[in-house]
Amino acid sequence: MDISVYRPGELTAADRAAWSAMQARAVEDGSPQLANPFLAPEFALAVGRCRRGIRIAVVREEGEPVAFFPFQRTSMGVGRAIGLGVSDAQGLVHRPGFQWDTRELLLACGLSLWEFDHLIEGQKPFEVAASGSFASPVIDVDQGYERYLAALRKQSPKFTRTTLAKERRLGRDMGEVRYVHDERDPAMLRVLTGWKSAQYRRTGRADRFARPWIAHLVEQLFHTRTESFAGLLSVLYAAGRPVAAHFGLRSSTVLACWFPAYDPEFSRYSPGLILHMRMAEGAAAQGLAYLDLGRGGKAYKDSLKTRELSVSEGWVTRRHPVALGYRARRAPLRALRNSVLARPELFEQADRLLRRMGRIRAGGQGTARHGHGVNS
Repeated sequence: MDISVYRPGELTAADRAAWSAMQARAVEDGSPQLANPFLAPEFALAVGRCRRGIRIAVVREEGEPVAFFPFQRTSMGVGRAIGLGVSDAQGLVHRPGFQWDTRELLLACGLSLWEFDHLIEGQKPFEVAASGSFASPVIDVDQGYERYLAALRKQSPKFTRTTLAKERRLGRDMGEVRYVHDERDPAMLRVLTGWKSAQYRRTGRADRFARPWIAHLVEQLFHTRTESFAGLLSVLYAAGRPVAAHFGLRSSTVLACWFPAYDPEFSRYSPGLILHMRMAEGAAAQGLAYLDLGRGGKAYKDSLKTRELSVSEGWVTRRHPVALGYRARRAPLRALRNSVLARPELFEQADRLLRRMGRIRAGGQGTARHGHGVNS
């Protein structure tokens, strides 16, 4: 393989265009997950402006790019998927049929290992090193919203009936319900991140928006708009007041759900669920194929989904002492986390403990539950 490694700002316009074209053809080529916006050059470039060590490997054949591999590298040669911790789709974007040797790729990138936790399907050279696979629910809207709604009524009749009734009740009690699929007011983004930070603290989770690079990344992506990529802020209003919002990323075919939250004052109306149904309607109107709800089991995802994709986590390594030491430290923690998530009785206990700690830190304030978070 002819592999060159670049800093994000060194990537040429021609290479960026080739990368985007591969994603645009992904559905026709039988690899629709490659079209996920987390795999887009715009996402890699944005992360590169917020984090050190971001690199992009370009694989060429006869001078033409055939694959793009974004990653983050430490000075010790430890590689991680770009945006690890916030990215919901990871892998190598490539032409149909392209296969690669992982050790050759790692060597060219100066990596002893590469860690991933949301590896998409179809990345066979990486998948052989996966330590586990997990469901990532999706909402298919390629046949239109009415077709999805009809399927939802059949699949989850009580859920659908109750959610639509709550939307009507919200309108009766509070005033006109209005949905904006693509809200361009930055003030609404600040409202959303404020809700989300409060939710993290209340439920005992680490506040992602307290980390400057994540806050900066989301703000950058909100202002990023190309023909094939955009940061998408969607807001549900009642009588002109925002009651729920979501920020995600859109490619030409996929809406990647990312940061949803709502005002706990309106929790009895389940505004997060209403918002997701409106998002499905908006995505269908835009001609998208599906909404990716992201890895993780949540009751609301099970109610809304039409099917599931699969993502994997693990490491690919070369024979190197740094790789051995890194895996020895990380593997037990990851195994413990996954065992808790996989066993409802353990997860419920851990969740209750985290929420109790969150209430203690908040001085006993803000006990309302946010049941529609994402990837907490």
